Amino acid sequence: MEKLQYISQGFTIQEQELNIRKALDNGIQWIQVRWKNAPGKDFIKLCETSKKLCTDHQKVCIINDHVQIAKEIDADGVHLGLKDMPVETARHILGEDKIIGGTANTFQDVLQRMMEPCDYIGLGPLRFTTTKEQLSPVLGFRGYQEIIQELKDKSLEIPKIFAIGGVIVNDIELLQQIGIYGIAVSGQITDQPSIITKFKKALQ
Repeated sequence: MEKLQYISQGFTIQEQELNIRKALDNGIQWIQVRWKNAPGKDFIKLCETSKKLCTDHQKVCIINDHVQIAKEIDADGVHLGLKDMPVETARHILGEDKIIGGTANTFQDVLQRMMEPCDYIGLGPLRFTTTKEQLSPVLGFRGYQEIIQELKDKSLEIPKIFAIGGVIVNDIELLQQIGIYGIAVSGQITDQPSIITKFKKALQ
């Protein structure tokens, strides 16, 4: 599983598509199509375009929240928030071979995601970010450390956890030392797609 995920950003279908194209052109391996409050038809069209672009580039395309759309366009999987469809239901709809990721904010959330089970967990936010409405409590590095330590204390296997929420290149070394598997980035890659090279190098 790739360690860097780009979460798409943009207020219009044109912005979204342009940002996804730029990320792919700069070497991103994995895109999560996320567009909150999008007009329904535009979102479906964006998902179809993104899936085709990712297929052409031989990259991974997952859809945020919308399981049925992911099935219809044969996306590589979905990412589900804590209030979205249960993982078990999504798995039944999509099949065993698709990626299902789940959001978490607390140790209890992580346990829930491990039991469901998710293929990876998006744990955050690391710090305050403007890309998400109704932001969960900020974890900071200490929050990640405490959750990983609690898993170790309970002799539980550390799942594939992706740090999310304001992550920058300089955070990667410390996150990896803590035991975080990968990162999901939105704003910084949108603003500066060429930084993908630095992210990938830091994650090796």
